[in-house]
Amino acid sequence: MYTQEEYKAIQERDMNFARSIWQQIQDDPDPDVRYKESRPIMTIKHMLETSCSEEWYADHVAMYQKFDRQGDYEPIYYHELLEMVNALGTKLIDMGLKDAPISMIGENCSQWAISYLATVCGVGLVVPLDKELKEEALEQLLIRADVKCVFVKNKHEGIFKSIRSRGNTKLEVIINMDIKEDKEDVLSFYKLIEEGKQLLEGGDRRFLDAQIDAEELAVLLFTSGTTGNPKGVMLSNKNIITDLMVAPTVLKVNDWDIFFSVLPLHHTYECTCGFLMPLYKGAAIAYCEGLKYIRKNLGEAKPTMVLGVPAIFEALHKAIWKNVRKEGKEKLLRRVMKINNVTKKIGIDLGKKAFKQITDVFGGRMRLLICGGAAINPEVLEDMQAFGMLALQGYGLTECAPMGALNPDTHAKSNSIGKPFPACDAKIINPDEDGIGEICLKGDNVMMGYYEDPEQTAEVLVDGWLLTGDLGYIDDEGYIIMTGRSKNVIITKNGKNVFPEEIEYNLSNIDVVKESMIFSEPTEDGEDITIVASIRLDDEEVEERWGSGLDKKTLEDKMWEEVDKLNANQPFFKRIKRIIIRDEDLVKNTSNKVIRFSDENKR
Repeated sequence: MYTQEEYKAIQERDMNFARSIWQQIQDDPDPDVRYKESRPIMTIKHMLETSCSEEWYADHVAMYQKFDRQGDYEPIYYHELLEMVNALGTKLIDMGLKDAPISMIGENCSQWAISYLATVCGVGLVVPLDKELKEEALEQLLIRADVKCVFVKNKHEGIFKSIRSRGNTKLEVIINMDIKEDKEDVLSFYKLIEEGKQLLEGGDRRFLDAQIDAEELAVLLFTSGTTGNPKGVMLSNKNIITDLMVAPTVLKVNDWDIFFSVLPLHHTYECTCGFLMPLYKGAAIAYCEGLKYIRKNLGEAKPTMVLGVPAIFEALHKAIWKNVRKEGKEKLLRRVMKINNVTKKIGIDLGKKAFKQITDVFGGRMRLLICGGAAINPEVLEDMQAFGMLALQGYGLTECAPMGALNPDTHAKSNSIGKPFPACDAKIINPDEDGIGEICLKGDNVMMGYYEDPEQTAEVLVDGWLLTGDLGYIDDEGYIIMTGRSKNVIITKNGKNVFPEEIEYNLSNIDVVKESMIFSEPTEDGEDITIVASIRLDDEEVEERWGSGLDKKTLEDKMWEEVDKLNANQPFFKRIKRIIIRDEDLVKNTSNKVIRFSDENKR
């Protein structure tokens, strides 16, 4: 606890910082920094309280959720959201959880969001957990972070009761976000809110007046690494609110927008951009019930914005073209798309009418698709734009809370991950002869460091710059073009660089390819390397194009015909020399990213 004078000085410092970011936004000369309405915010708590005030968005809808699978989306208004957060936070402090590490786990929902906000706005340290992890891995994370309380859905209740019973962790309190009444050893989320409201009515101000230092650790995020122990990324309020203020300067977020929440909330991409950002700008969040309900929920919620990863957008893109080909309209559609690309330059967009059948797949009101998490084939974005929806790439890492760059909504480049934000910077170090080097980022959004790991922190944070491990270059207009990951790059014996992602893009344009992974292996004489493609075919596309019942040898022969066409346009060192036709999907981590160093993916 700070003294009253000490805390007053901290708040003054934090507000001066927020105003300095605001001023840098106002002074930025880049014409793409055109939306300068961001209000200064000191902390997530300050953001929430101002958004929920009468001056801003108190009567707007903050969230839409289906509490009954057969029911309709129900609204939660901003003023209601703040009431629940204040009540839950007050009750958690009353339970002795002040300053405790608190976790939440489960599918995206308002209860998860309220639990996060109650914790970060005055109770303790937020430690989000990946719902796809196994019990042993979850237990290890609880041990590492000293987690004392966890919010769960029904699915995970038994797992955490089991973990608690073993006594290896400091876990004491399990709160179920689904149940209406307490059980003997599990508390009800809803009952805690009611009890918190009673405390507030009795004059309890411990949560309302909680002291928050924007520079102290607020959120601990364990990354879903593909090897070894996950790293614990330490983020402060200052890191997160920097992103919230600078990102919407190049991309317009309206207070009437509805974000469709489908990516896991424990990832900082969805958490900052798809949860905290709409709350900052007065928009609403509609929670998807799960991946298999995406199409249905899009039609029900009719959102205007969605954040996705390449896997989601590429799957939708393939499904669209598959249906178009079935109807025999591919040539017609491509002709209309070409015309629309021309007419849009003179202010006439034919998309809404000409592609209504396609845009209806996204609910009919979708205006903006933002892809992040990994690089995407530019053709997917260009096609979506031709259909009448703005589709663009952003770039980030958990270590940047997560935003590092974003394409401006009025000047997007499909082959770019975007430009750095106001008050932030980017540079390329150790460039090769083509100007390709490691992408480095700098700004107040860059993490505090890795949890209890000063050595790894020192490796990636150098003189205030974050070394991302990603490779690319910056073009003449300041856009970052990413070429691949430094740890993925394949180097031939004569020093040539092969970026697996580039070849995988090319393979993804073959309609029968569902997914692929490029890797290298030594030639028989050991004098060089061979480029190998591990390919999972799309069974439906294969049957439609080549027929059913084909053996693996025939499939390989037909696939080689396609690969030979690609190879013909590539220099010799980039050509695929061997292919593997897989029976199973590629093995991925919980972020749905292919595990490149898995032996299972190489056979």
